[in-house]
Amino acid sequence: MAQGLAFLRRRLAGDYEVDEFGFDPDLTDAVVHPLVRLLYRDWFRTEVSGIEHVPAEGAGLVVGNHSGTVALDALILSTALHDRHPARRYLRLLGADLVFRMPVVSEIARKTGGTVACNPDAERLLGNGELVGVFPEGFKGVGKLYADRYKLQRFGRGGFVSAALRTGTPIVPVAIVGGEEIYPMLADIKPLARLLKLPYFPVTPTFPWLGPLGMVPLPSKWLIEFCPPIPTAHLRDAADDPLVVFNLADQVRETIQQTLHKLLERRPDPFGP
Repeated sequence: MAQGLAFLRRRLAGDYEVDEFGFDPDLTDAVVHPLVRLLYRDWFRTEVSGIEHVPAEGAGLVVGNHSGTVALDALILSTALHDRHPARRYLRLLGADLVFRMPVVSEIARKTGGTVACNPDAERLLGNGELVGVFPEGFKGVGKLYADRYKLQRFGRGGFVSAALRTGTPIVPVAIVGGEEIYPMLADIKPLARLLKLPYFPVTPTFPWLGPLGMVPLPSKWLIEFCPPIPTAHLRDAADDPLVVFNLADQVRETIQQTLHKLLERRPDPFGP
């Protein structure tokens, strides 16, 4: 109660800061992280390993696999990293254009540190010494069928690699197991998706059959592992070399894929303790 009243006083008095991207740490700490914490800690029983591979200070590019029909993995990753990292670092997420065209969602994304997934914004954040999070699979990863779970999709054109190279930022691959089971996509109704101007329209075991109740995620067991960072400072002059960019993107992708296989062996039961 006291913390809630203190938060309201700060908001009414304007005693909080917002950066040039719209990031509001006060709102994130007081409202968003506590809500997401209930999901990642209590509902998904998330285990985090390898947090020592995330830089204690300075820039870092955290690259993860995307899944789950609804991209809860981005919020879970951001909150879990902040909670488990000794320096309580914030992860500045890069999101698709669609995220920032949606009412309410766009405001929440901005307030929690997100920005559009474009190289200029990524390079500005990295140049400021921030931790930046990116999911190169995009909607191809989030919207894949359950039959294709934990099979990484194509990593686009490797723009995230170019941003890391230009700023000499280490790349930290991260593998996330658990997101595929929260809304298992059995089918994609493409005509309806086109009508609604969405990248896909999912059919899951609970949606749309149960209406709003179908939006409750299934309580899968989550494992998140941060892999050793891949240095890029020695390759700054090769930021525009397609071969270097492709090879580095492929290295990151393969690291995540192999780590996913290892984590799946550790978690034979998707809904176990």
